[in-house]
This record gives sequence, C-alpha cells and structure tokens, in this order.
Amino acid sequence: MQRLKKWYKNLKFRNKVLLSHLLVSLVPVIVLGIFCYIQCRNLLIQREEEMLSETLNQNVTVLNGNVNLYTNYMNSLIWNNTLQQAVNDNYTSNVEMYIAYRDVIDPAILNMESMDSAVTRVTIYSTNDTLYPHGENFLPADEMAVDMEELQDYHIHWYADPDSNSLDMYCKVYSDYKEYQNVVYISLDYEKVFSNFTTLFTGDYGVGVTDMNDGSTVFSFDMNGASGQTEDEMPEDEGNETETDKYVVKSRQMSSVDWEVSLYRPIDIISASARSITILVALVVLVCCGMIAVLSMVLTRSVSRPISDLVSNIDRIELDRLSVEVVNESQDEIGHLFSSFKNMVDRLNAMINEVYQSRIKQQEYEMKALQAQINPHFLYNSLSLINWKAILADQTEISEMAQLLSTFYRTTLNRGKNVTTVQREWDNTSSYVKIQQMLHSGKFEAVLDIDENILGFEILNLLLQPLVENAVVHGLDHKVTEGRKKLEIHGREEQDELVFTVSDNGCGMTEETRKNLLTMESKGYGVQNVHHRIQLYYGEKYGLQYESKVNEGTTVTLRIPKIEIREE
Repeated sequence: MQRLKKWYKNLKFRNKVLLSHLLVSLVPVIVLGIFCYIQCRNLLIQREEEMLSETLNQNVTVLNGNVNLYTNYMNSLIWNNTLQQAVNDNYTSNVEMYIAYRDVIDPAILNMESMDSAVTRVTIYSTNDTLYPHGENFLPADEMAVDMEELQDYHIHWYADPDSNSLDMYCKVYSDYKEYQNVVYISLDYEKVFSNFTTLFTGDYGVGVTDMNDGSTVFSFDMNGASGQTEDEMPEDEGNETETDKYVVKSRQMSSVDWEVSLYRPIDIISASARSITILVALVVLVCCGMIAVLSMVLTRSVSRPISDLVSNIDRIELDRLSVEVVNESQDEIGHLFSSFKNMVDRLNAMINEVYQSRIKQQEYEMKALQAQINPHFLYNSLSLINWKAILADQTEISEMAQLLSTFYRTTLNRGKNVTTVQREWDNTSSYVKIQQMLHSGKFEAVLDIDENILGFEILNLLLQPLVENAVVHGLDHKVTEGRKKLEIHGREEQDELVFTVSDNGCGMTEETRKNLLTMESKGYGVQNVHHRIQLYYGEKYGLQYESKVNEGTTVTLRIPKIEIREE
C-alpha cells in the first residue's frame, strides 16, 4: 500500500488527472449499463405478463363460448319432452320401437352430430329393457363407462381422455317418469375443443386446464412436447397470477364450468430478446470508455475551467423521463454533445408518441371493422322471413318463437343506447320469459304484473333479463319439491323509486351463498354485473337485494330512482 501511494504521488499531474477521470467515469458507466440491462429485462417480462393476460382472457372467452355451446347441446336433449317420453315408454312391438327410433331418437342425435364437427358421438344409455339397443344411439345402462350412481341429477359431468382424443359429457335426462333412468352421453373431439390453445405463440409456452373440483388435469399443452402432458410437468401456480423462478404464469377461472386455465412461458425465452440490448449496452460502454480516455488525454492541459463548466451544466440539468432541457452556447465537442443528446431525446419522444398514436388508431379501426360486421337489420329481416315461412306452413309455434326472438333482440340492442324506457325493458323481459316457457315446454307458470304509470320512465338497458335468467336456470330448473314451478315478475313505484321484484319457488340458496352472491367471491357474474351497473350509474344506495330459503325459493328486488326519460 505504501509503495502504491508513493507511485501515485510520483506520477505527473496530467497522468493523475487522466487516471482519476478513467476511474471516476468508468464505474458509473458500467453501473448504468448493468442498470439498463436489468431494467430492459424487467420491462420485457412485464410486457410478456400483459400479453399473456390478454391472450389468456381472449382464449378463455373462446373456450367459455365452446363449453356453453356444448352445454346447450346437452340441455336440448335432457329437457326434450318428446325424447323423455320415447325413452321411458314400455314397448310391446318392434313397430313401436321402430317409430320411436325413426321419429324421435335418431333425428335428435343425427341433427346434433351433423350440426357440429366437434361432436363425434351421441348415445343414450337407459335402464328401459323394453327398448332394444340401436347401434351407438341407444344402449343399455350397464354398458356405460361410468357408474350411474356417480351422476348427479341434471348436472353435466365432464371426463377428459387425451389418449383417446375425447372429451366426454354425461348427464341424466330429466323426466316426470320415475320407472327408468336415462343418461345422455356426448363425446367431443378433444383436439378441436382445445384447438385454440395450441397456436397461441410460435415460441416455447404451455397451457394447462385443471378441474377445480378434484384437481385433475383436463387439458395440457407444452410447445416442446405435446398436448396431454401430466400435471407434474406444469409449473406450480400458488395464486391467480404468479411469476416463479423459471416461468411467468397467468391463471383464470372459467365462468361456464369449474375449470381453471393456466398459461405460462419460460423467463429464459422472454429475457433472450434482451441479449441484443446487452451487446448494445456493452458496446456503448466501451465507446464511452474510449471517449473518456481520449478526451481526458486531450483536455488534461486545460481541464480545470472546461470541466468546471461541464459540471455546472450537468448540475443544472433536471433529470426527468426522456425530458432534457440544456442551454449551451459553446460550439465545441461538449456543446455538440449536449445538442445531439437533446435532439436524440426529442426525436425519441416524437417516435414513441407516433407509435403510440398509430396503435390507438389501429385498434379503433379494428373495432369499427368488427362493429360493422354486426348488422341488426339482417337479423330482423331473417327472423321476419322465418315468421312468414312459418305462417305459410301453418307452424304457429315457430312463428311465435320468431316474433319473440325479433322483439327480444330489438329491445336488447336498443339501437346501441345504454338507457331505454321501462316499456321497452318490460317488452324485452316478457319476450324472454315466453321463449323460456317454450324451451321448457310449459313446465313453469309465469306471472308478469307492472304498474302502467311507470312505463314511460328511464331504466338502464338489460337489467331485468339477467335476473329472470338466473331465476329460471339456477332456481326453477333445480326445483326438487312438489308443486308446479312458478315465476313472478312485478314492477311498481314507491315514492321517488322504481321497484322491480323477480321471484321463483325453485331450489333457493343457503344464507352464506346469498350473502356472497353480489361479492367477488361469488360466481354470479350476471347479477354482479347488473348490481355494479346500477350503482355506477345511479349511486350506491340503489342496486339488488336478495331473499332466499332453501327449497322454498328466491326473491330479488331491484331499486332505481324514478327519472323521466331524457330522449326518445
């Protein structure tokens, strides 16, 4: 150490200044380079998380739509009154069986198989031994792959088998007859159902779909492997959004079925794009080091004043995000450096703003193009044509359904407006109730009563229909007690408020479920949406209120302020 001090003291001043400049300048440049690399890498990971979230939300929406479609397929069979009677009759001759197969069972199954290429097989399993087996369309219950006791009443059970490329659905057929038990089995093409998950990215990524009831893997895909990987190969996800040491993971729960979808990508792949930035930073650091050495040697003779001026200018610069204000009248290299740096920052700001604006415009064009594809007049004209054809063919039920659908969609679209009249909202709800009655073959009674004095007031569009849908699907459809199913909808005014009630005598709900129905812990996305829309538009004192008892029914009360319609 003493020899080092002596050596430094004996150096010429010029070399001392040069060495000092090198030591003082290189350390910050290296630290800045490391900092830039770390920030760029973190920024890339953050952008990847945003992209993963957006991609996951889009594809979960697609899968939700597919699952809802297949659920509707199943419901169209298990609630088919004609099919129920066909599979529960006692047959005494082959002629009766032939007519049942020809007119009821085969058409229902063949129409479904031809309607969607993802449906590979539809079979009805039954304990009715008076009806002989018929190909794959109708088989005895003892040939079913699952135990009849495992199936809950009218609840769809999903079974995934990637090895045989099938996603199976089982559900008991609703029936007023108690002599026989019948189950509808629908086999779906596994790869077609989850096809949108296999082409999300060109690089390494993985997708997993997990059944939240038993923790089993419904679907999994890894870019390096193939679909159907085991659960042990997937990264662990302890929350809804997780960044592990090796993966960036995003998870979302599906609304149509108790599945959780996880999308993940390796961090190494994401940060690989930062390598070019690392090389660039290293080159910049080396260039800066060279400039420091050269300038230090040239300017050591007159270093005092120029350096003081430079330090003074640097001290006056207020650092901000890509915002630099420099005033320097010098025409030498330092002045040129300041001017060039300011110009570079200004150009970079301009380029960033230009790219940002162009992306916004591109998104607006894409949205306008999408909206242009939706033509309500085409829908109304099509329904009108169906109604006219039905009248010519003397098909009154088809004509009525076409008119109800036309009324329902016209009032639903509401010419793109968010606010409508109580009259239009009531027409929309009435049409929906009649459509549901036709779909349920008149299995429930509906009472609709409204005070005519409130028909001209204002109401947000589509507030009552989700409440009615919730009452039918989650209330009346699951009624297990005796007595006829009944739905009641009332509308009245109370001082300065409009009050609407939707009541059903269905299965009801527990007190805990009722308390959490309008919270984030609930899966009632439809009623949550209605409640939040009301509070956002009218205030927190308005909204929904639920009353329910198990096996007795549920009543929901909707309150909004009484406001005259502002615009017709």
